[in-house]
Amino acid sequence: MNTGWKSYAVGAAVVAGLLTATACGPNGSGGSEGAGEGKPSDRPSATSPTGPTSAPPSATGSAGPSATASAKPTGSGGGSGAVADCAVADLGVSAVKEPADSKESRHLLITVQNAGDASCNLHAYPYVRLGADARTTVPVIKDSDPDPGRPVTIAPGEEAYAALLVAGGKRDEYEARSITLTLQGRKPGTKAGKPVDVPMPVPTLYADDGQLVTYWTTAEGAALDFIMSK
Repeated sequence: MNTGWKSYAVGAAVVAGLLTATACGPNGSGGSEGAGEGKPSDRPSATSPTGPTSAPPSATGSAGPSATASAKPTGSGGGSGAVADCAVADLGVSAVKEPADSKESRHLLITVQNAGDASCNLHAYPYVRLGADARTTVPVIKDSDPDPGRPVTIAPGEEAYAALLVAGGKRDEYEARSITLTLQGRKPGTKAGKPVDVPMPVPTLYADDGQLVTYWTTAEGAALDFIMSK
């Protein structure tokens, strides 16, 4: 009886020792599985850094350039340096015979002087009428344009010129006791303001249907060259 009891006691001790070793061993199902599950959950996920990192560049990329573009001016406009068109109210207008001692009054030089306080532009050529009964304005000499398509700019105190051939030796002569001048507008064929009377160099002009006028220019000699040979 004593031998059997001892054998049972030894066997129980051995079994208890094995169970304890298994529970505490590194490959057991207890603490090792808990540690394995805890580690992955404690690491940052693959998408965590991507979200916060990619958001700022996206915001900066959209807000930065669009804000800069909207801050830039979108048009040049006229600006403070733009030159206005001349107004007859700011011009002194006169007409003289060329040459001054000529017995005839066939060749005239029309002069406008800028009496304003800012530069201004004259466009193309003046619309001139000789006499109150003139049926049309004086035709222009097309080749006399000094700079086609560009206005003539005159500063305060400066002058511009247009040469006027009163009679070209043709027919339908008539007496003219007045000269009126109208400025052209920026758009070809338009008028800028109302007609202005040009002081007569002589009481009466004898005009005919050969009358001609030149484009505006700042060189009086160049304007006269177009009419003095006619």
